[in-house]
Amino acid sequence: MNLLTIKNFSKSITDKVLFEETDFSINEGEKVGVIGVNGTGKSTLLRMLAGELETDEGEIIKAGFVKIKFLPQNPVFPDGMTIYDYVISMNENEHNNWNVEGEAKNILNILGFEDYNLVVNNLSGGQKKRVALAATILSHCDLLILDEPTNHLDSFMSAWLEEYLKKMKTALVMVTHDRYFLDRVCNAIVEIDGGKIYRYTGGYEKFLEEKTLREEIAIASERKRQSILRVELEWIKRGARARSTKQKAHIQRYEALRDMEGPKEVEKLQMGSVSSRLGNKTIELNNISKSYEGKSLISDFSYIFLANDRIGIVGGNGCGKSTLMKIIMGEVLPDCGSVDIGQTVKIGYFSQENEHLPENIKVIDYIRDTAEFVDTEEGKVSATKMCERFLFNSTLQYQLIGKLSGGEKRRLYLLKILMEAPNVLILDEPTNDLDISTMMILEDYLDGFKGIVIAVSHDRYFLNRMANRIFAYENGKIVQYEGNYDDYLDKRPEEELIITKAQVEEKKVYEKPKSNKIKMSYNEMREFERIDDDIAKLEEKIEQLEKDIVTNSRNFVELNKLTNEKEEVRKQLEEKMDRWVYLNDLNEKILESK
Repeated sequence: MNLLTIKNFSKSITDKVLFEETDFSINEGEKVGVIGVNGTGKSTLLRMLAGELETDEGEIIKAGFVKIKFLPQNPVFPDGMTIYDYVISMNENEHNNWNVEGEAKNILNILGFEDYNLVVNNLSGGQKKRVALAATILSHCDLLILDEPTNHLDSFMSAWLEEYLKKMKTALVMVTHDRYFLDRVCNAIVEIDGGKIYRYTGGYEKFLEEKTLREEIAIASERKRQSILRVELEWIKRGARARSTKQKAHIQRYEALRDMEGPKEVEKLQMGSVSSRLGNKTIELNNISKSYEGKSLISDFSYIFLANDRIGIVGGNGCGKSTLMKIIMGEVLPDCGSVDIGQTVKIGYFSQENEHLPENIKVIDYIRDTAEFVDTEEGKVSATKMCERFLFNSTLQYQLIGKLSGGEKRRLYLLKILMEAPNVLILDEPTNDLDISTMMILEDYLDGFKGIVIAVSHDRYFLNRMANRIFAYENGKIVQYEGNYDDYLDKRPEEELIITKAQVEEKKVYEKPKSNKIKMSYNEMREFERIDDDIAKLEEKIEQLEKDIVTNSRNFVELNKLTNEKEEVRKQLEEKMDRWVYLNDLNEKILESK
């Protein structure tokens, strides 16, 4: 059943056309991943679906009963509110608050919050996004819209969210650049390309197959058009006169065929390796340790980085990964131990947050301030050409940085760092806000990079692609594992595996209200006396509705009404069953205490 459709719509932001006479729809039970190069309008599409933006042209059709919940890329919070109060306030109209309160604590705990009284204003950007995610996925809705839900989640949180969304019956539309996540959660992929929306059935792997087929068909059609044009052109050259209606029509068909726009050559973000010579001495960490506020982040760690090392650093949020990187760069001093850096080492640091980009400078001027030309494997390449390779065409190059999308700014920041020709690349969460196309090219670039790569990432696909050694934070120590992320998972201690499996498989659990007195209130006693009858009635009602659905299978209006009613009764039954478990446990404790 269709939940929401946008028909034949167009949308522009300032002077940039994002969508032009295209369509989008989402049906019940669908889980749709939205992908596309940064700046093509992914977040804009989500905001239109959520009702935060209107289309310039076209019609938005939403079923009357549809309840939508939206996680924006940059959520806004009220001042002075604790994380627990915020999550509850965003779900205060949900049925049965006694269940919502327990679920809120469970999800906050899974997302790394042990103290529910933290004030939202005092949190980092990543922590705020996780609080907003908790509030959004907790809600009972018909359509869940998530913009970059996996950003700022560690690998274990991502795995838990993956399972949570897979089991959820709610329809889902999300933007994410986590390719494993797309493949395992989504049953449809929507690609935004050239102002149009293309839909593919299946996960990310199926999308790659179907997109290749679509492009091959388009290329074959273009070859046929060019072949016909050559024949028609010969006819025109032979001096055909436009005297008859037939001849005029022939010429008009030729002109229409000539003026058709063929498939555009797919722009690919490509770049030869740019780096400075790296001498024999690189970076040496000698018995370094670091603590903050009594918490040990790094303990007696030593390592000598080798030429062409590809190090992936993993661990929970707040364990000290970024601190290690800052120690390597000399921004933070270890409490003890030393860091020796070779004279030829030139570090390029791609941080989680973009450096302050000047809003009133043009893209090309920002890059030229770094270098007019760079030496690559193909020879000297100009700043203009490098911008083109990073999908900044002639129009975008002369656009002010302040007008770029968040993803385009991220891509520009990456280009600037690579143009500085470092021989040690330190990447702190590089997959945040970079589109999949850019990530694939970055991965290819790293394959040929003549230097050291050190990356903190929660993107399992990226770590499998680039890493040949993993540094894992385990119980306050950094442990080395040879191989990529999958190899690390295979070699991890059994205890860690058990914990992770429990996190991934954890379901929403009702947390019972705490009470010093083990007794039922008057209302609970009345409820306990009649709850078995209530459950029986709901089960009978579902059984009758199923018979009515079969009887009215050809009456679309009645069928839709009965289906919705059955779903509502099913939800009531689930809530009654949860309540029965609580009341029955409470009754047993009362009997034991007597």
